[in-house]
Amino acid sequence: MRVRYLDCLLVLTLTQNLDKQAHAAVHKVSGARRRSAYLVAAMLAGAFIGLADVFMMTAAGPLSLAGSPWSSLISGGVFGIGLILVMFAGGELATSAMMILPVGLARRTVGAGEAGMTFLLMVLGNLAGSVALAGLVWASGILSPSSAGGQFLAHLVEHKAAKTTGELFFCGVLCNVLVCLAIWTVGRVRSEMAAALVMAWCMAAFVCSGFEHVVANMTTLSLGIFHGVAGADAGEAARNLVTVGCGNIVGGAIFVGAAYLCAARTESES
Repeated sequence: MRVRYLDCLLVLTLTQNLDKQAHAAVHKVSGARRRSAYLVAAMLAGAFIGLADVFMMTAAGPLSLAGSPWSSLISGGVFGIGLILVMFAGGELATSAMMILPVGLARRTVGAGEAGMTFLLMVLGNLAGSVALAGLVWASGILSPSSAGGQFLAHLVEHKAAKTTGELFFCGVLCNVLVCLAIWTVGRVRSEMAAALVMAWCMAAFVCSGFEHVVANMTTLSLGIFHGVAGADAGEAARNLVTVGCGNIVGGAIFVGAAYLCAARTESES
């Protein structure tokens, strides 16, 4: 009998993957009981996303400066290394948890209080890792104002500051739909290469489309503040991170987590 390629690639049903995400929520909550260690794990994730952000600026900066139409595609093409590092090297990323923890709550594998504390630790750790990475990059001088990467940084900060609060929110929703779809799909496939490709393409889609990722913005805005970029200040950073973070929560919890909780009912025999 002929076996379809998709059947070979996928290993979990929707219901089984929901169970896997609910178990991942338990794992996150359990790990968060060791708060200092969990903060370090979250800092690593923030730094990994920050490294992808810097890679994007240095790779696409010269193209952007030259007015190349390929700048956006290159930006998205290289950014995937951030999520790939989080998944394969290890780290606790707040944006993917915005799907995982709500699934755990819906499946009653975790409680609201412990899930909330776990999420708070992740956000604080991601922020600390992003700021630390931005400080190291500033000290290195690779994004100096005269460099192509530095000018691309200034362009990014200006572009983000020009968005209205509503635009930031909905860009945050759309971004985390893609991020959480990447994590959801990784849970279903049996191939590490397929997992890496899914993550890379989902990240490319959100970056090229101009969507907003709260952890990536932690690094971008920190870099802007360290380098004295116009429009980068504490007030704008707070507006951006709070608004984008709320949008990311809606995108991950409702448009992915809740959607698949509903879709999985199609597999029920009753």
